[in-house]
Amino acid sequence: MANILIIDDEKSIRKTLSEILTYEGYKIDEAADGAEGFKMYQAKAYDAVLCDIKMPKMDGLEFLEKAKETNPDVPIIMVSGHGNIDTAVEAVKKGAYDYISKPPDLNRLLITLRNALDKTTLVAETKTLRKKVNKTPEMIGESAPILKIKDTISKVAPTDARVLVTGDNGAGKELVARWIHEYSNRASGPLVEVNCAAIPSELIESELFGHEKGSFTSAVKQRIGKFEQANGGTLFLDEIGDMSLSAQAKVLRALQEGKITRVGGDKEISVDVRVVAATNKDLLKEVEDKNFRLDLYHRLSVILIHVPSLNDRKDDIPLLVDHFLDGVCAEYGIARKAADKDAMKALQQHQWTGNIRELRNVVERLVILSGKTITADDVENYVVPNHDKKKATT
Repeated sequence: MANILIIDDEKSIRKTLSEILTYEGYKIDEAADGAEGFKMYQAKAYDAVLCDIKMPKMDGLEFLEKAKETNPDVPIIMVSGHGNIDTAVEAVKKGAYDYISKPPDLNRLLITLRNALDKTTLVAETKTLRKKVNKTPEMIGESAPILKIKDTISKVAPTDARVLVTGDNGAGKELVARWIHEYSNRASGPLVEVNCAAIPSELIESELFGHEKGSFTSAVKQRIGKFEQANGGTLFLDEIGDMSLSAQAKVLRALQEGKITRVGGDKEISVDVRVVAATNKDLLKEVEDKNFRLDLYHRLSVILIHVPSLNDRKDDIPLLVDHFLDGVCAEYGIARKAADKDAMKALQQHQWTGNIRELRNVVERLVILSGKTITADDVENYVVPNHDKKKATT
Protein backbone atom coordinates (compact mmCIF):
# COMPACT_ATOMS: atom_id res chain seq x y z
CA MET A 1 0.00 0.00 0.00
CA ALA A 2 1.61 3.25 -1.18
CA ASN A 3 1.84 6.21 1.22
CA ILE A 4 0.64 9.48 -0.36
CA LEU A 5 0.96 12.95 1.18
CA ILE A 6 -1.63 15.56 0.12
CA ILE A 7 -0.66 19.20 0.81
CA ASP A 8 -3.38 21.80 0.15
CA ASP A 9 -4.78 24.73 2.12
CA GLU A 10 -8.31 24.04 0.85
CA LYS A 11 -9.94 21.48 3.15
CA SER A 12 -12.54 20.48 0.53
CA ILE A 13 -9.80 19.63 -2.01
CA ARG A 14 -7.88 17.58 0.55
CA LYS A 15 -11.03 15.71 1.55
CA THR A 16 -12.02 14.96 -2.07
CA LEU A 17 -8.56 13.75 -3.08
CA SER A 18 -8.20 11.74 0.12
CA GLU A 19 -11.52 9.94 -0.37
CA ILE A 20 -10.77 9.11 -4.01
CA LEU A 21 -7.24 7.85 -3.34
CA THR A 22 -8.28 5.91 -0.23
CA TYR A 23 -10.91 4.17 -2.36
CA GLU A 24 -8.15 3.33 -4.86
CA GLY A 25 -6.19 1.59 -2.09
CA TYR A 26 -3.66 4.25 -1.13
CA LYS A 27 -2.78 5.28 2.42
CA ILE A 28 -3.26 9.05 2.80
CA ASP A 29 -1.82 11.76 5.05
CA GLU A 30 -2.94 15.40 4.82
CA ALA A 31 -1.26 18.74 5.49
CA ALA A 32 -2.91 22.18 5.44
CA ASP A 33 0.14 24.17 4.30
CA GLY A 34 3.67 23.75 2.97
CA ALA A 35 5.38 24.12 6.34
CA GLU A 36 3.26 21.40 7.95
CA GLY A 37 3.68 19.23 4.87
CA PHE A 38 7.46 19.59 4.94
CA LYS A 39 7.61 18.50 8.61
CA MET A 40 5.57 15.40 7.73
CA TYR A 41 7.74 14.78 4.66
CA GLN A 42 10.87 14.83 6.84
CA ALA A 43 9.36 12.56 9.48
CA LYS A 44 7.95 9.82 7.25
CA ALA A 45 8.83 8.00 4.03
CA TYR A 46 6.25 8.77 1.32
CA ASP A 47 5.94 7.15 -2.09
CA ALA A 48 4.48 10.28 -3.74
CA VAL A 49 3.24 13.79 -2.90
CA LEU A 50 0.33 15.85 -4.29
CA CYS A 51 1.07 19.50 -3.56
CA ASP A 52 -0.77 22.79 -4.13
CA ILE A 53 1.26 25.86 -5.16
CA LYS A 54 -0.44 28.89 -3.53
CA MET A 55 -0.41 28.21 0.22
CA PRO A 56 0.32 30.16 3.43
CA LYS A 57 3.56 29.85 5.44
CA MET A 58 5.38 27.92 2.67
CA ASP A 59 4.19 27.78 -0.94
CA GLY A 60 4.35 24.69 -3.13
CA LEU A 61 7.48 25.69 -5.07
CA GLU A 62 9.41 26.34 -1.85
CA PHE A 63 8.23 22.99 -0.50
CA LEU A 64 9.32 21.36 -3.76
CA GLU A 65 12.87 22.75 -3.46
CA LYS A 66 13.26 21.71 0.18
CA ALA A 67 11.72 18.27 -0.43
CA LYS A 68 14.07 17.56 -3.34
CA GLU A 69 17.04 18.47 -1.14
CA THR A 70 15.78 16.07 1.56
CA ASN A 71 14.86 13.13 -0.69
CA PRO A 72 15.10 13.67 -4.46
CA ASP A 73 13.67 10.25 -5.34
CA VAL A 74 10.08 10.91 -4.18
CA PRO A 75 7.88 12.09 -7.11
CA ILE A 76 6.01 15.33 -6.38
CA ILE A 77 2.93 16.18 -8.45
CA MET A 78 1.93 19.86 -8.34
CA VAL A 79 -1.84 20.51 -8.34
CA SER A 80 -2.94 24.16 -8.60
CA GLY A 81 -5.82 26.35 -9.70
CA HIS A 82 -3.68 29.51 -9.94
CA GLY A 83 -1.13 28.29 -12.38
CA ASN A 84 -0.23 28.94 -15.97
CA ILE A 85 2.28 27.55 -18.43
CA ASP A 86 5.16 29.50 -16.87
CA THR A 87 4.33 28.15 -13.42
CA ALA A 88 4.15 24.60 -14.75
CA VAL A 89 7.51 24.95 -16.51
CA GLU A 90 9.12 26.40 -13.36
CA ALA A 91 7.73 23.54 -11.25
CA VAL A 92 9.07 20.89 -13.62
CA LYS A 93 12.46 22.64 -13.79
CA LYS A 94 12.66 22.49 -10.00
CA GLY A 95 12.05 18.76 -10.03
CA ALA A 96 8.27 18.24 -10.04
CA TYR A 97 7.20 14.95 -11.58
CA ASP A 98 4.16 16.57 -13.28
CA TYR A 99 1.77 19.52 -13.08
CA ILE A 100 -2.04 19.22 -13.00
CA SER A 101 -4.52 22.12 -13.04
CA LYS A 102 -7.52 22.40 -10.71
CA PRO A 103 -10.11 21.10 -10.80
CA PRO A 104 -8.12 17.99 -11.64
CA ASP A 105 -9.29 15.46 -14.20
CA LEU A 106 -9.51 12.41 -11.94
CA ASN A 107 -8.55 9.90 -14.64
CA ARG A 108 -5.47 11.91 -15.52
CA LEU A 109 -4.60 12.33 -11.84
CA LEU A 110 -4.82 8.59 -11.16
CA ILE A 111 -2.78 7.70 -14.26
CA THR A 112 -0.12 10.30 -13.36
CA LEU A 113 0.04 9.00 -9.79
CA ARG A 114 0.37 5.38 -10.95
CA ASN A 115 3.16 6.35 -13.35
CA ALA A 116 4.92 8.27 -10.58
CA LEU A 117 4.70 5.28 -8.24
CA ASP A 118 6.00 2.98 -10.99
CA LYS A 119 8.96 5.32 -11.33
CA THR A 120 9.57 5.17 -7.56
CA THR A 121 9.54 1.37 -7.72
CA LEU A 122 11.96 1.33 -10.66
CA VAL A 123 14.34 3.72 -8.89
CA ALA A 124 14.31 1.52 -5.77
CA GLU A 125 14.85 -1.66 -7.81
CA THR A 126 17.68 -0.04 -9.76
CA LYS A 127 19.45 0.99 -6.55
CA THR A 128 19.07 -2.53 -5.16
CA LEU A 129 20.47 -4.07 -8.35
CA ARG A 130 23.38 -1.64 -8.37
CA LYS A 131 24.22 -2.57 -4.81
CA LYS A 132 24.15 -6.25 -5.75
CA VAL A 133 26.28 -5.69 -8.85
CA ASN A 134 28.76 -3.31 -7.21
CA LYS A 135 29.07 -5.04 -3.87
CA THR A 136 32.63 -6.16 -3.32
CA PRO A 137 32.73 -9.91 -2.54
CA GLU A 138 34.07 -10.96 0.83
CA MET A 139 37.66 -12.08 1.20
CA ILE A 140 37.06 -15.56 2.58
CA GLY A 141 39.77 -17.28 4.63
CA GLU A 142 41.46 -17.51 8.00
CA SER A 143 44.80 -18.97 6.92
CA ALA A 144 47.98 -17.06 7.85
CA PRO A 145 48.60 -15.69 4.30
CA ILE A 146 45.04 -14.35 4.01
CA LEU A 147 45.12 -12.75 7.47
CA LYS A 148 48.40 -11.08 6.49
CA ILE A 149 46.83 -9.73 3.28
CA LYS A 150 43.81 -8.36 5.18
CA ASP A 151 46.13 -6.66 7.68
CA THR A 152 48.22 -5.14 4.88
CA ILE A 153 45.11 -3.84 3.11
CA SER A 154 43.85 -2.19 6.32
CA LYS A 155 47.18 -0.34 6.65
CA VAL A 156 47.76 0.53 3.00
CA ALA A 157 44.26 1.33 1.71
CA PRO A 158 43.81 4.70 3.49
CA THR A 159 47.03 5.98 1.87
CA ASP A 160 47.65 6.82 -1.79
CA ALA A 161 50.60 4.42 -2.04
CA ARG A 162 50.76 2.43 -5.27
CA VAL A 163 50.36 -1.32 -4.84
CA LEU A 164 51.61 -4.23 -6.94
CA VAL A 165 49.61 -7.44 -6.45
CA THR A 166 51.22 -10.69 -7.59
CA GLY A 167 49.89 -14.23 -7.81
CA ASP A 168 48.68 -16.96 -10.13
CA ASN A 169 45.64 -16.62 -12.38
CA GLY A 170 42.40 -17.05 -10.45
CA ALA A 171 44.04 -16.58 -7.04
CA GLY A 172 42.09 -13.40 -6.22
CA LYS A 173 44.33 -10.48 -7.24
CA GLU A 174 41.35 -8.49 -8.52
CA LEU A 175 39.56 -8.93 -5.18
CA VAL A 176 42.57 -7.51 -3.34
CA ALA A 177 42.51 -4.47 -5.65
CA ARG A 178 38.77 -3.99 -5.02
CA TRP A 179 39.23 -4.07 -1.26
CA ILE A 180 42.11 -1.59 -1.42
CA HIS A 181 39.75 0.78 -3.25
CA GLU A 182 36.82 -0.03 -0.92
CA TYR A 183 38.79 0.91 2.21
CA SER A 184 40.54 3.92 0.67
CA ASN A 185 39.66 7.60 0.88
CA ARG A 186 38.77 7.28 -2.82
CA ALA A 187 35.97 4.75 -2.26
CA SER A 188 33.33 7.25 -3.42
CA GLY A 189 35.26 7.73 -6.68
CA PRO A 190 35.43 5.32 -9.61
CA LEU A 191 37.30 2.03 -9.70
CA VAL A 192 38.33 1.55 -13.33
CA GLU A 193 39.73 -1.82 -14.39
CA VAL A 194 41.93 -2.51 -17.41
CA ASN A 195 43.01 -6.00 -18.46
CA CYS A 196 46.26 -5.22 -20.23
CA ALA A 197 46.53 -8.78 -21.60
CA ALA A 198 43.14 -8.55 -23.32
CA ILE A 199 43.89 -5.36 -25.30
CA PRO A 200 46.01 -5.52 -28.48
CA SER A 201 49.34 -3.72 -28.07
CA GLU A 202 48.47 -1.22 -30.80
CA LEU A 203 45.31 -0.16 -28.91
CA ILE A 204 46.53 -0.14 -25.31
CA GLU A 205 47.71 3.49 -25.42
CA SER A 206 44.35 4.66 -26.78
CA GLU A 207 42.58 2.58 -24.10
CA LEU A 208 44.64 4.07 -21.28
CA PHE A 209 45.10 7.67 -22.41
CA GLY A 210 42.30 8.20 -24.92
CA HIS A 211 42.65 9.66 -28.38
CA GLU A 212 41.63 12.68 -30.41
CA LYS A 213 39.33 12.48 -33.42
CA GLY A 214 41.29 11.63 -36.57
CA SER A 215 44.44 10.58 -34.71
CA PHE A 216 44.36 7.25 -36.58
CA THR A 217 42.17 5.58 -39.22
CA SER A 218 39.40 4.30 -36.96
CA ALA A 219 39.41 7.30 -34.59
CA VAL A 220 36.10 8.74 -35.82
CA LYS A 221 35.51 10.64 -32.57
CA GLN A 222 37.33 11.72 -29.44
CA ARG A 223 37.73 9.05 -26.77
CA ILE A 224 38.32 9.51 -23.04
CA GLY A 225 40.90 7.03 -21.73
CA LYS A 226 40.90 5.00 -18.54
CA PHE A 227 43.23 7.39 -16.71
CA GLU A 228 40.73 10.23 -17.17
CA GLN A 229 37.80 7.97 -16.32
CA ALA A 230 39.51 7.02 -13.05
CA ASN A 231 40.19 10.63 -12.05
CA GLY A 232 39.59 10.97 -8.31
CA GLY A 233 39.49 7.20 -7.92
CA THR A 234 41.55 4.07 -8.51
CA LEU A 235 42.91 2.60 -11.74
CA PHE A 236 43.46 -1.17 -11.61
CA LEU A 237 45.96 -2.33 -14.24
CA ASP A 238 45.50 -6.10 -14.36
CA GLU A 239 48.18 -8.26 -16.02
CA ILE A 240 50.47 -5.26 -16.39
CA GLY A 241 53.33 -7.61 -17.30
CA ASP A 242 51.74 -7.92 -20.76
CA MET A 243 51.84 -4.18 -21.48
CA SER A 244 53.99 -2.98 -24.39
CA LEU A 245 57.19 -1.05 -23.65
CA SER A 246 55.88 2.10 -25.37
CA ALA A 247 52.75 2.08 -23.21
CA GLN A 248 54.91 1.44 -20.14
CA ALA A 249 56.85 4.63 -20.88
CA LYS A 250 53.62 6.67 -20.97
CA VAL A 251 52.31 5.06 -17.78
CA LEU A 252 55.61 5.92 -16.08
CA ARG A 253 55.28 9.56 -17.15
CA ALA A 254 51.68 9.69 -15.94
CA LEU A 255 52.76 8.35 -12.53
CA GLN A 256 55.69 10.75 -12.30
CA GLU A 257 53.92 13.94 -13.41
CA GLY A 258 50.22 13.24 -12.80
CA LYS A 259 49.55 14.22 -16.41
CA ILE A 260 48.58 12.38 -19.58
CA THR A 261 48.31 13.26 -23.26
CA ARG A 262 45.73 11.68 -25.53
CA VAL A 263 46.93 9.85 -28.63
CA GLY A 264 47.06 12.40 -31.45
CA GLY A 265 46.82 15.33 -29.04
CA ASP A 266 49.31 17.79 -27.60
CA LYS A 267 47.34 19.08 -24.60
CA GLU A 268 48.49 17.87 -21.19
CA ILE A 269 45.63 16.72 -18.95
CA SER A 270 46.09 16.53 -15.18
CA VAL A 271 44.80 13.35 -13.55
CA ASP A 272 44.49 12.41 -9.88
CA VAL A 273 44.62 8.62 -9.94
CA ARG A 274 45.80 5.93 -7.56
CA VAL A 275 47.23 2.98 -9.49
CA VAL A 276 46.98 -0.60 -8.30
CA ALA A 277 48.65 -3.08 -10.65
CA ALA A 278 48.57 -6.88 -10.78
CA THR A 279 50.49 -9.57 -12.61
CA ASN A 280 50.97 -13.33 -12.71
CA LYS A 281 54.50 -12.87 -14.04
CA ASP A 282 57.84 -12.42 -12.29
CA LEU A 283 58.38 -8.78 -13.25
CA LEU A 284 62.03 -8.76 -12.19
CA LYS A 285 62.61 -11.68 -14.57
CA GLU A 286 60.76 -9.68 -17.25
CA VAL A 287 63.12 -6.76 -16.51
CA GLU A 288 66.12 -9.05 -17.06
CA ASP A 289 64.59 -10.17 -20.37
CA LYS A 290 64.07 -6.48 -21.29
CA ASN A 291 60.29 -6.91 -21.49
CA PHE A 292 59.53 -4.60 -18.57
CA ARG A 293 60.97 -1.28 -17.43
CA LEU A 294 62.83 -1.37 -14.11
CA ASP A 295 61.91 2.25 -13.32
CA LEU A 296 58.20 1.46 -13.82
CA TYR A 297 58.52 -1.63 -11.61
CA HIS A 298 59.89 0.51 -8.79
CA ARG A 299 57.13 3.09 -9.31
CA LEU A 300 54.42 0.44 -9.09
CA SER A 301 55.82 -1.66 -6.26
CA VAL A 302 55.74 0.79 -3.36
CA ILE A 303 53.71 -1.90 -1.59
CA LEU A 304 53.94 -5.56 -2.65
CA ILE A 305 51.10 -7.98 -1.90
CA HIS A 306 51.42 -11.61 -2.93
CA VAL A 307 48.20 -13.63 -3.17
CA PRO A 308 48.90 -17.33 -2.50
CA SER A 309 47.56 -20.06 -4.74
CA LEU A 310 44.70 -22.17 -3.40
CA ASN A 311 47.08 -25.12 -3.02
CA ASP A 312 49.05 -23.01 -0.50
CA ARG A 313 45.97 -22.25 1.62
CA LYS A 314 43.98 -25.48 1.62
CA ASP A 315 42.80 -24.88 5.18
CA ASP A 316 40.54 -22.18 3.72
CA ILE A 317 38.79 -24.58 1.31
CA PRO A 318 35.91 -25.56 3.68
CA LEU A 319 35.12 -21.87 4.29
CA LEU A 320 35.28 -21.11 0.58
CA VAL A 321 33.10 -24.10 -0.34
CA ASP A 322 30.44 -23.09 2.20
CA HIS A 323 30.51 -19.52 0.90
CA PHE A 324 30.14 -20.65 -2.72
CA LEU A 325 27.37 -23.12 -1.80
CA ASP A 326 25.38 -20.25 -0.28
CA GLY A 327 25.80 -18.12 -3.39
CA VAL A 328 25.23 -20.82 -6.02
CA CYS A 329 22.14 -22.30 -4.35
CA ALA A 330 20.63 -18.82 -3.91
CA GLU A 331 21.41 -18.02 -7.55
CA TYR A 332 19.62 -21.16 -8.75
CA GLY A 333 16.76 -20.71 -6.28
CA ILE A 334 17.20 -24.16 -4.72
CA ALA A 335 17.49 -25.40 -1.14
CA ARG A 336 20.94 -24.98 0.39
CA LYS A 337 23.10 -28.06 -0.21
CA ALA A 338 25.89 -29.19 2.09
CA ALA A 339 29.12 -31.07 1.52
CA ASP A 340 29.89 -33.90 3.95
CA LYS A 341 33.26 -34.31 5.70
CA ASP A 342 34.61 -36.83 3.19
CA ALA A 343 33.69 -34.54 0.30
CA MET A 344 35.49 -31.62 1.98
CA LYS A 345 38.53 -33.81 2.55
CA ALA A 346 38.54 -34.87 -1.09
CA LEU A 347 38.29 -31.23 -2.21
CA GLN A 348 41.22 -30.31 0.04
CA GLN A 349 43.32 -33.10 -1.48
CA HIS A 350 42.62 -31.95 -5.05
CA GLN A 351 45.29 -30.00 -6.92
CA TRP A 352 43.77 -26.64 -7.87
CA THR A 353 45.49 -25.39 -11.00
CA GLY A 354 42.78 -22.77 -11.53
CA ASN A 355 42.72 -21.58 -7.93
CA ILE A 356 39.62 -19.81 -6.50
CA ARG A 357 38.02 -19.45 -9.93
CA GLU A 358 38.25 -23.19 -10.51
CA LEU A 359 36.86 -23.97 -7.05
CA ARG A 360 33.85 -21.71 -7.66
CA ASN A 361 33.11 -23.50 -10.95
CA VAL A 362 33.51 -26.91 -9.29
CA VAL A 363 31.05 -26.00 -6.51
CA GLU A 364 28.52 -24.90 -9.12
CA ARG A 365 28.99 -28.19 -10.98
CA LEU A 366 28.50 -30.19 -7.78
CA VAL A 367 25.35 -28.24 -6.89
CA ILE A 368 23.85 -29.03 -10.30
CA LEU A 369 24.85 -32.70 -10.51
CA SER A 370 24.78 -33.99 -6.93
CA GLY A 371 21.91 -34.89 -4.59
CA LYS A 372 20.89 -33.04 -1.43
CA THR A 373 24.28 -33.73 0.14
CA ILE A 374 27.55 -33.55 -1.78
CA THR A 375 29.61 -36.69 -1.13
CA ALA A 376 33.16 -37.88 -1.80
CA ASP A 377 31.76 -39.98 -4.65
CA ASP A 378 30.35 -36.80 -6.22
CA VAL A 379 33.77 -35.20 -5.99
CA GLU A 380 35.33 -38.31 -7.54
CA ASN A 381 32.78 -38.40 -10.37
CA TYR A 382 32.42 -34.70 -11.18
CA VAL A 383 35.65 -32.97 -10.10
CA VAL A 384 38.57 -35.22 -11.00
CA PRO A 385 39.01 -35.23 -14.82
CA ASN A 386 38.91 -38.61 -16.54
CA HIS A 387 42.46 -38.32 -17.85
CA ASP A 388 43.74 -37.76 -14.26
CA LYS A 389 41.91 -40.89 -13.13
CA LYS A 390 43.55 -42.90 -15.90
CA LYS A 391 47.01 -41.64 -14.86
CA ALA A 392 46.31 -42.66 -11.25
CA THR A 393 45.45 -46.25 -12.25
CA THR A 394 48.49 -46.77 -14.53
